[in-house]
Amino acid sequence: MMVKQIAFQGEPGAFSHAAAHALFPKGEPVPCTTFEDTISAVQQGKADYGVVPVENSLYGRITDIYHLLPESGLFITGEHFLRIEMNLLGIKGASLKDVKSVQSLSVALGQCRKFIRKHRLKTINGVDTAGSAREIAERGDKSVAAIASRYAAEVYGLDILAEGIEDAAHNTTRFLVISKAPETPKAGKKVKTTFVFRVRNVPAALYKAMGGFATNGVNMTKLESYMLDGSFTATQFYADIEGHPDDRSVQLAFEELQFFTDHFHVLGVYPAGKA
Repeated sequence: MMVKQIAFQGEPGAFSHAAAHALFPKGEPVPCTTFEDTISAVQQGKADYGVVPVENSLYGRITDIYHLLPESGLFITGEHFLRIEMNLLGIKGASLKDVKSVQSLSVALGQCRKFIRKHRLKTINGVDTAGSAREIAERGDKSVAAIASRYAAEVYGLDILAEGIEDAAHNTTRFLVISKAPETPKAGKKVKTTFVFRVRNVPAALYKAMGGFATNGVNMTKLESYMLDGSFTATQFYADIEGHPDDRSVQLAFEELQFFTDHFHVLGVYPAGKA
């Protein structure tokens, strides 16, 4: 059996890498510099799947994905919720008392303010968490540590000097699996359907379009809007629902939705992950 190639954004040891490993433990990772590169790797067949973050419980949606995914021609085939646990990583033999400075992505540093303040550490802004871990390993200085994932510690041979140092214990990122072909599960299982749509230019079009989901008992778990082509009047909506397009309730809701829309496209039908 051929080993699947799994694309993700970031360096080895990034949280996206950890999510890819959790989803495809036997897959071969394909690190990519940007989200565009990750999607392109799947489009061009350089990777069988891509794993991309779509939202975080602290920072909300990952805006780039909402713009890139609908235009990519790819399909969502799965989801995964990854608990984001921040750890202080140092070189072998280092201890917490040795550390004077800490390096990481600015967002990660911001999630660990209380720990940093308590231990009076100087902060160094890095390009990303995994890249910071790599640089700390290469530097070999006990006085400088990185904030990154447990997985990054394994990848770069670092010691975990303190674990779970983030300020918010609920910090979780939802990842999507994308591929060139849909992998639609059978109806009857716990699935989600993701789609995009644009409403017609008529009064209360969005209100009326959403009514079909309420009247047919379909639970909508996400509804996001964003501008198209920089226009303040052209808006596209991105939505997740619980259910399968073959479910009669979903069919009826979609029929009503399309009556009030001029664009509708299903991005994927996939097994629901455990939050």
